[in-house]
Amino acid sequence: MNKVITECIRCGTCCKKGGPSFHLEDKVLIEKGIILSKYLYTIREGELCYDNVKESILPAASDIIKIKGQKDSVTCIFFNEKENECTIYDNRPLECRALKCWDTREIERIYSKNRLTRKDLISTIEGLWDLVEDHQRRCSYETLKFFIDALNKDKKDEALKGIFDIIEYDAQIRELVVQKGDLDPEMTDFIFGRPITETIRMYGFKIIKQNDNYRLIPIS
Repeated sequence: MNKVITECIRCGTCCKKGGPSFHLEDKVLIEKGIILSKYLYTIREGELCYDNVKESILPAASDIIKIKGQKDSVTCIFFNEKENECTIYDNRPLECRALKCWDTREIERIYSKNRLTRKDLISTIEGLWDLVEDHQRRCSYETLKFFIDALNKDKKDEALKGIFDIIEYDAQIRELVVQKGDLDPEMTDFIFGRPITETIRMYGFKIIKQNDNYRLIPIS
């Protein structure tokens, strides 16, 4: 007979399914440097992502700030697999504290409420926030999807140019803040979201760069 779970047995299953999303209650963890920005990434507004409560892939309504995974895995970067434990357990984010695998009512209640955004964290940093807003405008997922959808219409060349312009600007702004702003390269996924060259896969394409030129390849 299977034992009914009524408390956390620290099996690590939830930690291996991806890091949590951040809420306003977690702001202090970042501001005090308990969780460094280089360990975070941003799912930007309009980016397709999996909604764990609705169990479907939907465009993000606003920023969703999450903890990065380990290398090529979605396992939370703060999970120690050898010891099967969370390395920031006493300072774990709200979702980690709310999640009970045997009773998901609390996590469902808070899941999409009071999410922390980049604006909450870096809008007061002179110059940087202007770059973030410009990037969001020029590299919006709404615009990218418009060009993706236009590939099957008459103006395919214009659509390709639009896609490549977005990819090029996205790459250039990341290089700029690293080279000119002396920013840790690991922070760019938090500040500008994940590179378009990676996230474009959600539309069924991948990007190959050859001799400074981009190619858009359908994923078979």
